Amino acid sequence: MANTSAAAAPGLPSTDSAGTFLGHPKGLFVLFFAEMWERFSYYGMRALLIFYLVKHWAFSDGEGSIIYGAYTALVYITPVVGGYLADRYLGQRKAVLFGAILLTLGHFFMAFEGDGSLGQDNPMMSVFWLALALIIVGSGFLKANISVIVGQLYTRTDIRRDPAYTIFYMGINLGAALGSLLCGYIGETYGWAYGFGLAGFGMLAGLIVFIWGKPLLLGRGEAKNPARLKEKVAGISVEWWMYVAGFALVGLCWLAIQNQALVGYVLGGFGGALVLYVIFIAVVRLPAEDRDRIFAALFLILTSIIFWALFEQAGSSLNLFTDRHVDRGGVPASVFQSINAIYIIMLAPIFAIVWTWLGQKGMEPSAPLKFGLGVVQVGLGFLVLVWGAEAVGLDVPVPVILIFLIYLLHTTGELCLSPVGLSAMNRLAPTHMASLIMGTWFFASAAGNFAAGLIAQATGGEGLEGAEAGKEVVLGVYETVGLFAVGVGVAVMIISPLIKKLMHLDTLADDDVDHALAGEAGLAEPQAAGVNTTTETR
Repeated sequence: MANTSAAAAPGLPSTDSAGTFLGHPKGLFVLFFAEMWERFSYYGMRALLIFYLVKHWAFSDGEGSIIYGAYTALVYITPVVGGYLADRYLGQRKAVLFGAILLTLGHFFMAFEGDGSLGQDNPMMSVFWLALALIIVGSGFLKANISVIVGQLYTRTDIRRDPAYTIFYMGINLGAALGSLLCGYIGETYGWAYGFGLAGFGMLAGLIVFIWGKPLLLGRGEAKNPARLKEKVAGISVEWWMYVAGFALVGLCWLAIQNQALVGYVLGGFGGALVLYVIFIAVVRLPAEDRDRIFAALFLILTSIIFWALFEQAGSSLNLFTDRHVDRGGVPASVFQSINAIYIIMLAPIFAIVWTWLGQKGMEPSAPLKFGLGVVQVGLGFLVLVWGAEAVGLDVPVPVILIFLIYLLHTTGELCLSPVGLSAMNRLAPTHMASLIMGTWFFASAAGNFAAGLIAQATGGEGLEGAEAGKEVVLGVYETVGLFAVGVGVAVMIISPLIKKLMHLDTLADDDVDHALAGEAGLAEPQAAGVNTTTETR
């Protein structure tokens, strides 16, 4: 009979001892609402960010897009640090708490907009950069760790684990949808400060829920060695040194977000070194089948960069296109940022059912084939928008139905790639390399977000006269990247049987941590290499 009891590590009570709700530990719903409000604030602010940069601070489209791309890239880099400090020192709960405090401060600082009359020379710009840096680092501490606590509420064999993550994932998308709708509408209708301020109150609500619900977590997410946190170094406890490190990271991000080219160099240099290191370990240290699986994982990781580079146009160039060239019927453009999250809520259960049904029939597409389908769909989304706009004429507004269609295709593409990719990374990596491979996956997401900024920059069309000329430039870029993505996706689908062969699924089995191999390769054990192996897909 399958196990349905909640995890009870030595010295810790079962999480069911605090009572259950809908058959799950009450701690799950503490995490659900904390993460829902965090995503509310993050996506509410994200829906307004490109407009704030272009309309309030008077950046050009290209400059604003590069800043946006660097910001979202850094949001995906900092979880490496947040996960590392939580795994080694703080524990997940204190890391989440620290991240939530930084996020609350950051979102409220966004509400201090100044009058914008001096443009980029306004001294309030320093406050804006600080707000972004606080949000980046806060996301790194919170995003990397809160979903790990969800897993700690259950034993590995508890049949409620997958449903628990499904519930948690719905909270993520509910927050994303509500944040984009409410903060976007209020920010564009009544003023930036009100939209960003609402995002701040959303994050404050998440912080309060997390603090209030601590007893319901029953010790999950605490530091592995609490005594070590109390040790003094130079008269300051180790725990407070971790917070000092967090604030130092805020300072680094404050500098980096103002020097976007530096972010690109770091991504290129460190990302390239990371891939070469993974290849070195695979070739030199691993047996043949594990080596092949790592090569398959790297192929999927590199493919994902192309997907995210196109998908993440949503918050930048596509947001501006919707504002300027779409017949919205008076609805603020930022509100359309909620469509993706709403589609996810509607379609994710359907995809899960379809994949399960196909799996039972022995017809489920392989992970590489799903990746190819995902990249094809993100490309088709842009092509549908281009063809539809050209069909009605460049001199008239684009029908709003085309925006719904591009988000539909991008969402179905995301469901073919994002959760599938997370699952594939966990399946393909040997236990002692799990954190390293997951870190590489998220670094690829960061690279994709930065590349998205470069693509969005190309749509800017600075110096062109008239809305029609600008619209033609955007559609030209979208057609190019759309055709490229479809071509890449088809190529991935064609070679997917070869990549599937490299995965050696027929001999894949659960393995214990091979301490000797891990030590030989110079790797930490899972959950100690700086990236948690269980995470959300958004």
